[in-house]
Amino acid sequence: MSLLAHLARPAAALVGLLLVAGVALAQPQPTDAQRQAAVEVAESLRYGHYADISLDDAWSHQAFERYLSVLDGQRAFLLAGDVDDFRHLEARIDDALFDGDLNDIYALYHRYHERAESRFEWLLERLDEGLNFTYDSDMRLELERAETPWAESIEELDELWSKRLKNAALTLAISGQDDDQVETNLRQRYEGQLSRVRQTNEEDIFGLFMAAVTSSIDPHSGYLSPRQGESFDIQMRLSLEGIGAMLQSDGEYVKVASLVPGGPADRAGVLEPADRIIAVGQEEGEMVNVVGMRLDNVVDLIRGPKGSVVRLDVVPAQAVDMTRSRVVEITRDTVNLEDQAAQGKVIEIERDDGMHRIGVIKIPTFYVDFDAWQAGEEDFRSTTRDVAREVERLKEEGVEGIVLDLRNNGGGALQEANSLIGLFIDRGPTVQVRDARGRISLYGDTEAGTLYDGPLGVLVNRLSASASEIFAGAIQDYGRGLVLGTPTFGKGTVQTLNDLSHGQIKLTRAKFYRISGDSTQHRGVEPDIIFPSLIDPELIGESSLDNALDWDTVRSVQYRHYGEPWRHLEAIKDRHRTRAAEHPNFRYLTEQAELNRRLREQTVSVSLNREQRQREVEEQEAEQLALENTRRQALGLDLLEEWIDARDEESDEEPVEQVQVQEAAHILLDYALLDPGYRYAQRN
Repeated sequence: MSLLAHLARPAAALVGLLLVAGVALAQPQPTDAQRQAAVEVAESLRYGHYADISLDDAWSHQAFERYLSVLDGQRAFLLAGDVDDFRHLEARIDDALFDGDLNDIYALYHRYHERAESRFEWLLERLDEGLNFTYDSDMRLELERAETPWAESIEELDELWSKRLKNAALTLAISGQDDDQVETNLRQRYEGQLSRVRQTNEEDIFGLFMAAVTSSIDPHSGYLSPRQGESFDIQMRLSLEGIGAMLQSDGEYVKVASLVPGGPADRAGVLEPADRIIAVGQEEGEMVNVVGMRLDNVVDLIRGPKGSVVRLDVVPAQAVDMTRSRVVEITRDTVNLEDQAAQGKVIEIERDDGMHRIGVIKIPTFYVDFDAWQAGEEDFRSTTRDVAREVERLKEEGVEGIVLDLRNNGGGALQEANSLIGLFIDRGPTVQVRDARGRISLYGDTEAGTLYDGPLGVLVNRLSASASEIFAGAIQDYGRGLVLGTPTFGKGTVQTLNDLSHGQIKLTRAKFYRISGDSTQHRGVEPDIIFPSLIDPELIGESSLDNALDWDTVRSVQYRHYGEPWRHLEAIKDRHRTRAAEHPNFRYLTEQAELNRRLREQTVSVSLNREQRQREVEEQEAEQLALENTRRQALGLDLLEEWIDARDEESDEEPVEQVQVQEAAHILLDYALLDPGYRYAQRN
């Protein structure tokens, strides 16, 4: 995972790690420091990880397959015979770790290295001969090969790479590049990949193997080399500028996992989760193709001094083909506490009986000014303090309910989630934390009284994670309010960073549980009323990550119910369904989400016939255009002549932003009017 964000954000998948820059060495060998670190990693996993781990032969088989996936996840370099030569490692990786015997581990990497180096040389030779492709055959290229059997011969891989080269050239040609530009771009891509392969050093190989070892346990544990650890420390101090985005590998591509609230990319509004980055450029000069580039190297290209501009060639998440990219510009900056502060507003809702007012407070993250707090300053900034101020203001403005908007809130300070719950309950438990030994610690609000006891809603989405899930889960369990939106991320684990003799290890040490006893891990929080979402749960979320820890339960704790919103759910849902069916944006979201799912399932291969490829893309885009124009016509907006990314057309809020907040306010008003307690309070 890119460390452009912070440790509290959900970790990203390690699949696709391939190429690393370093010092050129012919045959890197494991160092004594790495051998010792391997032993320490094994001991840490065995005795310090939350899960009950047996580093035995069965685990060795899993780790071996994971290592192959890290090296060659698309099975495009190694042959079946290469893999067979190292099958003995299937039952020996546990021994290799505990003994610090990494020779065969490095030997397997060397075999991959030889295959990759010769393959990129082969590709460059094809370019030297000149590209003379004709795009009139009926051939197709399979896009996902993770489960494909290993190739039996070089000739079989030659055929695969001939298709890959042809597809790469066709993709660039369809996007409008002439023959010279196509050849230049492909040469830059393959020369860059060859250069990075040749520069691999022993630290890079050790890092790849450790990635396989730790990610075979869970996706949030990981090894940091001394260089990575230093970089991590700098970023945690927020002294390194960037664009404020969390990135992760996705096969040959780097995609956006989430945006840091209030960060440069978030403010610019030009990136969304699941967008793929195919090239990076500075304010001036040529763009660097990053297809096939290791995640760390892509991050290095994106980073830069505050105030400078980075250009990204991006394929939007909703694009039906890799040819549909666009270049966006983002000015690098740091993320300030002020940019992440909670902010409130009033939404007016017109009903038959007149105008109603509902307050909405956007909470981008759970933050606290630790320096001011530790210094004993009385007016230090925090999520709880800022929300309390907004609640008081909204109460003075006479709102009939308050919606807390936690969409895209990836977590932050646990103490703030804990204290924020205390604004809405009269003391009580908030979350359970179970450690590796099975011991459960109970956290709660100890202050008597509530700041606000009126109708409450919590709006969440797939990017609401960690502390956000703790807050939403507690409000739901207490019956204190309604949770609305989409199922949350499912990040219910706690990591710690520990020093090794060489590098550091980030280790999953505990798990969060709701006061009801349910874990937030994997499943997240299920809203009381579910909204449609354009964020694909198959691509984003804990359940999309390999080897994510399972959902489970512990004993519930004693707590009181502040209300029984479930008594009114059916009536509230009926009213919601009626409004959703009539609202153009809600219909659009529902139909677009279904279309995205269907297109993803259909796109398992691409045609290498230019006319067929363009026809398939045009047919898919015609569906999206019809859907978009139906929405526009209903809203009285100008119709589009061709399908484009909707972000190019929206001047203010996205449809999903506007309609979900508005509908959450309607639902909360329905709840306030249906619940006898709230009706009585309003009369008095």
